[in-house]
Amino acid sequence: MKPIRFDPEAESEMIEAAAWYESQQTGLGKRFLTSVQDALNRVELNPALYPFVERDVRRCLTKTFPFGILFRIKPDVIAIMAIMHLHRDPDCWKNRRFEP
Repeated sequence: MKPIRFDPEAESEMIEAAAWYESQQTGLGKRFLTSVQDALNRVELNPALYPFVERDVRRCLTKTFPFGILFRIKPDVIAIMAIMHLHRDPDCWKNRRFEP
């Protein structure tokens, strides 16, 4: 298995979303992070399973929350480009040039 590396903006998105969910209901932020971790585990086990949304960018959906994990499969790592809400700006990650 290849290790996962986060674009700093993707990590910030995840933390901000968890904080927002926690502010809505105690424990919901933790549930969000658990859902994201479950999706990351699935990506790590079989990254090629997920469909392309751009030429070399794939997307894995979380099971409980309306979020997608956008990633690239690199020779040595899985590069997480964004952890994005599916009902917001779908192009927010496209200018990122994360190279782990």
